[in-house]
Amino acid sequence: MRPLRNPVVQALAARLLSGWMKLCFATMRWRHENLDQAEQVWREGGGVIVAFWHSRIALSPAAWPLDRAQPARALISLSPDGQFIARAVARLGFPAIHGSTAKKEAPERAKGGSRALREGLRQLRIGALAVTPDGPRGPDRSMGEGVPLMARMSGRPVLLLGLASSPAIRLSSWDRALIPLPFSKGAVVWELHHYPEDTATGEVAAQWKAALDRVTERAEALVGS
Repeated sequence: MRPLRNPVVQALAARLLSGWMKLCFATMRWRHENLDQAEQVWREGGGVIVAFWHSRIALSPAAWPLDRAQPARALISLSPDGQFIARAVARLGFPAIHGSTAKKEAPERAKGGSRALREGLRQLRIGALAVTPDGPRGPDRSMGEGVPLMARMSGRPVLLLGLASSPAIRLSSWDRALIPLPFSKGAVVWELHHYPEDTATGEVAAQWKAALDRVTERAEALVGS
């Protein structure tokens, strides 16, 4: 049996990861860009979709100050790895909605994806929804129509997050997930978008994928990675 399928191992690993993330966030030297766009969203409150690449999940809580921003929930995969990450993120104040924003889901996963869409739209009536467009299975830095569809159906804005840290640990996962190190350099770049009228979701997905790549690369440049 894979270790992460064991609930006890999941709970222990999630506790260790969340503690590590807290230590890193407190000691990292942060640089921010387009913070005014994020502050506008926080002042206005209400629903907002917050999107970042799957490889940056371990950095994402640092971009959402719980004392200033609206309440957030995270859309996490139903896979065992997703459950483990969900527990860690929940310990930092981001309870999970289980599901995926993947392009096409296998029949056995479709129920979870449909439930996630319904609960995600419900969350967007009151607060923020954090999503990884390329999760949980990739390909890395790909975006299907899930995020544009939620934006169109909800009428809520999308805040793209470019996240980076250096030096950092890179895992051998499909997305080469990034784990920050204490006392490293970190960067967050925000970019606010709205769903353009009379535009197909596929076209919007391509535009937002390019924009998310751009802010991620900018964050990497800020930390010199």
